[in-house]
Amino acid sequence: MLNVNEQVQQSFINPIIPQRADPWVYLHTDGFYYFTGSVPEYDRIELRRARTIQELGAAEPVVAWTKYAEGPMSANIWAPEIHFVQGKWYIYFAAARTTETVEGLFDHRMFVLENESANPLEGKWSEKGQIIANWESFALDATSFEHNGTHYLVWAQKDLSIEGNSNLYIAAMVNPWTISGQQVMIAQPEYDWEKIGFYVNEGAAVLKRNGKIFIAYSASATNHHYCMGLLTASADSDLLDPVSWSKAPEPVFTTNEENGQYGPGHNSFTVSPDGKHDILIYHARNYKEITGDPLYDPNRHTRAQVFGWTADGMPSFGVPVRDGKE
Repeated sequence: MLNVNEQVQQSFINPIIPQRADPWVYLHTDGFYYFTGSVPEYDRIELRRARTIQELGAAEPVVAWTKYAEGPMSANIWAPEIHFVQGKWYIYFAAARTTETVEGLFDHRMFVLENESANPLEGKWSEKGQIIANWESFALDATSFEHNGTHYLVWAQKDLSIEGNSNLYIAAMVNPWTISGQQVMIAQPEYDWEKIGFYVNEGAAVLKRNGKIFIAYSASATNHHYCMGLLTASADSDLLDPVSWSKAPEPVFTTNEENGQYGPGHNSFTVSPDGKHDILIYHARNYKEITGDPLYDPNRHTRAQVFGWTADGMPSFGVPVRDGKE
């Protein structure tokens, strides 16, 4: 793992993929990087793969799933993630329903697809249905990870008794589409930088390093105020106990006007092919002023950059790099 003072040799030409928000990149044991993310039309889930992160931009996308004309999976298909669990591929995603009201269009729930093929760009994706939380409300951005033999789900959801739009929750899983027991809130918007435009904690991504479990997440509205925060727990702690998690009081990755990068967030983590470099995958725009609703501005581009670590074992993401070579 890199110390923040080491010179980084791996570099990228950003953006990696234009007009792909909420990017998820996963390096599989077959040596391929797999990518998915929100498409500007919010109407389908695409997958692509390549031998390097840079080559993902030129890789041919394959449509894994397309929204329905009506019903609970018929609008605003957001933030898909691809995971490999116990020999099968799974895609987590959020979907809303076609409706005449704005509220319905943004009343998301979480869903799961499964594929048994060795290559997830082939074979059939079957629907495993909705992930049922402990209560019904706006829910999205599901991600999963394994620790000490237990699989966990982390996601964003609205609690109708708490002011704001979404908090972060964790629960154990009995299988890749079913949570077990009670969900536990581990973060809610509390700092000013998490409550600009909307009160939001969302887009969780998990990183296990240095005897710790880190959850990066995104906060505030999806314009230039969008930024990343960080939760930390000891790897030896009870991850279902809210007390185990501490939140950094300041954002860890933010807009950098000097480099022309605005609203970085909704990240994922991966590594270089040799496993020596940790890599942050995220989206950002290269301009500040947006006409209309930021959610319908298509120019949140997928970007990548290597990050390092501090002497006390914390990730140091630096600032979003300029477009072009890192």
